[in-house]
Amino acid sequence: MKGVFVTGTDTGVGKTVVSAAIIKAFLKKGMSIGAMKPVETGCDEVNGSLIPSDGMFLREMAGMDDSIDVVVPSLYKNPLAPMVAAALENRHFDIEKILHAYRTLSLKYEFMVVEGAGGLLVPINKKYFILDLIKSLALPVVVVARASLGTINHTLLTVKQALNEGLDVKGVIINNHCQPEDSIAAKTNPDVLRELCPVPVLGILPYLENVTTDAIEWNSGFVDIEKITG
Repeated sequence: MKGVFVTGTDTGVGKTVVSAAIIKAFLKKGMSIGAMKPVETGCDEVNGSLIPSDGMFLREMAGMDDSIDVVVPSLYKNPLAPMVAAALENRHFDIEKILHAYRTLSLKYEFMVVEGAGGLLVPINKKYFILDLIKSLALPVVVVARASLGTINHTLLTVKQALNEGLDVKGVIINNHCQPEDSIAAKTNPDVLRELCPVPVLGILPYLENVTTDAIEWNSGFVDIEKITG
């Protein structure tokens, strides 16, 4: 297996932080890791250029020296689904550019960690969704879920859709980093998902007060690398 695609049950569930933790966990194994975020929306504009903060963060976590244009080949300013952002900004989505960037990086690195945008059914255009991008890249999937109330429904829907589409789902990572959760739901949801979800719960990322390289590396031990690569 050459890599893994990190998707989420929704937007804002913490895919970037989890992706960074996965990267650090693999780096601890002595592997060379490439990071990629094929599509990033909500980019800041600085001096006429779009700055993909998530992609730059992942590149830093992996210690890559590659151009950000390869790490994040498709950029949009508006914080919307790529299809909507592209229409508003009158820009064309180029899937071949993404596939070329992925091939370039995958030839250089032992393992790729690719972060999606939102969830599986986020539209890139009318006929092409994040789900289709995963198929194009031929990568197995890790699903990031919130710890809070509602995550059972969102997680089961996401996992079952992915499996029905023939994706190889390695498991679910529950992210407590979104907010410090001390509710009954957050405490019971992991065990409920272990019981009901057709794929394993790979780990739970604790709340990080400060998202720093050291904090992520320190907490990357929660990731079950063997289950991701197995």
